Amino acid sequence: MTIQPPQPTRPPTETGSETSSPPPSLADLLTLERIGEGAFRSGRHPGRGPRMFGGELAGQALVAAGRTAPADRPVHSAHAYFLRAGDPDTPVEFEVRPVRDGGSFSLRQVTARQHGRAVFELVASFHRLESGPAHQVPKLRAPDPESLPSAPANLEGATPAERAWLNRIRVERNMDFRFPESLPPFSLPERGESTRQRTWMRTVSALPPLAEDPVLHAGAVMYVSDLLLLPTALGPHGSAFAHTDTMLASLDHAVWFHAGYPMDGWVLYEQESAWADAGRALCTGRMLGQDGRLVASVAQEGLVRLRS
Repeated sequence: MTIQPPQPTRPPTETGSETSSPPPSLADLLTLERIGEGAFRSGRHPGRGPRMFGGELAGQALVAAGRTAPADRPVHSAHAYFLRAGDPDTPVEFEVRPVRDGGSFSLRQVTARQHGRAVFELVASFHRLESGPAHQVPKLRAPDPESLPSAPANLEGATPAERAWLNRIRVERNMDFRFPESLPPFSLPERGESTRQRTWMRTVSALPPLAEDPVLHAGAVMYVSDLLLLPTALGPHGSAFAHTDTMLASLDHAVWFHAGYPMDGWVLYEQESAWADAGRALCTGRMLGQDGRLVASVAQEGLVRLRS
């Protein structure tokens, strides 16, 4: 995920959508064309800004990997590197290499290319479900999302530019956000001291039922995992990712999948930045379903530049 200073945009309509054609649904973004053995191509969805959202690349790459793995082996981990900024006006081609198919695990390596150059790399592991010890430490303790106002209505202290930026992200990413607390990156500098934030998220458009296409829902988890995570590192520094003095870019990204979950339902994304220095920051997160299950754990290191 790369976040650049705000660009001039057309004013949104009263419903929050842009005056241009509506953005594609998440299901459309994650639907790939199979063009050969282990080869896939994304659709073309132009007019979505100067750079491709990193979560989109990650979600599509995971879907490509999942389409080549045995159907009885859901993904349990994915590790990715962002190599170059993606071009949103050009389809992405994904090459999937079957590294190994063992008795219980399958490993796939995916390279995403545009204009003849690699822009993204992903390694994903798939595991045949089996019985074993089970426990879960994190508990769901948050207000019901339906009791909270839709973003960006409840961002106390946010500037108009910040509210407009989040509204644009909400529309372009096809996501609904509900915040149990005010987000640190949007708070006024004197309030922005926290390195933690919590966000309810769900896709605006419906996805196919989980039982019919678990691979697509896993791709949606990967997509969502890159949303609002790296800006958590800005809380203690009196900045926000809608400010012109801020540049953020994902470097590497890892997701561990714990439970299949319908991503057009609400998930609580708890995020924290434990460290920042030398122009980089480490952020972690976990997603809990509205039913209390731990859906996924996330870790990401990213570039953080505060321009004078």
